[in-house]
Amino acid sequence: MGWSTKQLAELAGTTLKTVRHYHKVGLLEEPERSTNGYKQYGVAHLVRLLRIRRLTDLGMSLPQIAAMGDADEHPEEALRLLDAELAAAADRIQRVRAELALILRQSLPTDLPAALAPGIEEFSEADRAMMVVYSRVLAPSGIEAWRRMLAEYQHTQAGRDFDSLPAGADEETRREVAEGMVIHVVELFATYPDVVAAQFDAPGGIRQVGRAVGVALKELYNPAQLDVLRQVAGLLPAEHRRQ
Repeated sequence: MGWSTKQLAELAGTTLKTVRHYHKVGLLEEPERSTNGYKQYGVAHLVRLLRIRRLTDLGMSLPQIAAMGDADEHPEEALRLLDAELAAAADRIQRVRAELALILRQSLPTDLPAALAPGIEEFSEADRAMMVVYSRVLAPSGIEAWRRMLAEYQHTQAGRDFDSLPAGADEETRREVAEGMVIHVVELFATYPDVVAAQFDAPGGIRQVGRAVGVALKELYNPAQLDVLRQVAGLLPAEHRRQ
């Protein structure tokens, strides 16, 4: 005399529904039936069911277990593969936790890579949004170049004048702001040449960077600020204009 489906499920610490599902997907063989038509499960069914439960508890999917066939008593290759996957997942969790700790400790924004977030609160909202765009098109080396610059960046009066420039600023005011910014931009080019070069190393190429930055500029800065940026580009020394 064997066990009923309900008794087998209770012995294995699972449910009738689970046992029936394993039958349906071919993981557990149907038992013979007694003369009265009821299923009669034996020890082999219990062992098989416990193995399935053990492997699923370890993280294997039912298709993975099915692919093993009868070699599930000690599926070394599958277990080693699972161990490697879990190790990679654990590494990722550690990296995420480290980044979360930094975000919580320094109250950093969550729309930027953690490397670019420190100190960004001192920049204008438009500049912060522009950094989000750059973070999506630059290679890791480019993001690292920006990180170094942002970590050492000193805000200037020219930058503050640009940030506060109203859309209706007159031509003379725009020219003065542009002339002040040129000096600052040239200094940045000289001090952080790798930031300038970052666009050439972007995964999508310089054209993708140009398109993304072009869209962002038009959306984030007002007409007077855009005119100042055009003037700055025209006032740059020849060796910097193509940069």
